[in-house]
Amino acid sequence: MRFHTRLSALIVAASVAVFAPVATPAHAAPIRYEAENATISQGILETLHTGYSGSSYVNSDNVTGSYVEFTVTAASAGTATITIRYANGTAVDRPSTVALNGSAIATGLSFPATANWDTWASKAVTAPIAAGTSKIRITGTTANGPPNLDYLDVDVAAGGLNPNVAPGGNFNLSIWSLQLPIGSPGSPTTIQPAQLKGPNGYTNPSYFWTDANDGSMTFWDPEAGVTTPNSNYARTELREMNANGSAADWTLSGNHTLSARLRVVSVTKSVCVGQVHLGSGGPSTKPLLELYYAANGDIALGTENSPDGGQTRHPVGHVALGTQWSYVINISGGRINLTINGTTTSYPIPSSFNQYRQYFKAGDYNQSSSSSTSNGAKVKFYALNVSHG
Repeated sequence: MRFHTRLSALIVAASVAVFAPVATPAHAAPIRYEAENATISQGILETLHTGYSGSSYVNSDNVTGSYVEFTVTAASAGTATITIRYANGTAVDRPSTVALNGSAIATGLSFPATANWDTWASKAVTAPIAAGTSKIRITGTTANGPPNLDYLDVDVAAGGLNPNVAPGGNFNLSIWSLQLPIGSPGSPTTIQPAQLKGPNGYTNPSYFWTDANDGSMTFWDPEAGVTTPNSNYARTELREMNANGSAADWTLSGNHTLSARLRVVSVTKSVCVGQVHLGSGGPSTKPLLELYYAANGDIALGTENSPDGGQTRHPVGHVALGTQWSYVINISGGRINLTINGTTTSYPIPSSFNQYRQYFKAGDYNQSSSSSTSNGAKVKFYALNVSHG
């Protein structure tokens, strides 16, 4: 990155993002805001490197405080998932603060190095957003300035879930299957996408239903339940599928994001509320990562050391039981990028996982077992989104 003269531009246009929402309350598609239409302080538009979207990208000056500010519009109030596409061809991180209407929603957000300036990656944050026009500013917090910026994708999940329909009426469950804590030993009952989708889709008053008060997609998983052959714990959990009904099975290359807004209502010890799980490519049945919520409110990310096993737990936040919170799990550039309520941490993916394909899971995977049908975990989801790019 070099010093440049200041160039400013105002946002005048936006185009629809290529990301496809996989499960979220019904709302418009994400909106893309190209960096060349943003207001730039201490930076310049460039076309020197390749792989960018639109007509150019922003190369900010190497100074603390240089920024790019986007003007975005939300048709209604809700929770915004803001996905930032960037490149960082240096060997050092370029942390930046992301602010919404002047208030920081991610302070010192990590933008780690990409392979080179022609290689683009994505980071995502979530925040409540008001209806109408808002300003999103990305400001470099070190003398290196922010990374090169290509665009923002802004996806607003509006409130107002309908409490009178099945979960498939509020969430697009046509690209998920559901595993239940019932069935025969070693073979839990699985509900396929065709059964889950739509306002009259599958519901189960014991394990999977729409909350009559707030419309949330509600999961209950008792400690006494049927498990898979490779687990000691039962689950009421969604498994990512493809649009054609086949099992999702994607490579670590590219950009893959799972985001959610949820609250844990009750849990005996801890519950897993999101996963990236190994698919085809080898004999391992381990997850790449698991996101845990404990009864005391602590949130931890478990990352597998290798496909053979050995998990390392990383403390990543704390939210009181019964309180809504959000997470974004992003896989890109050989790293796991996890955002909890706007704070992002990043972890390298060991090369031993490269041969494996992956898929997302979300829901209620209880982490304790007993003979009790009254002890367990109850989890409510208010937004759930998947994108691949």
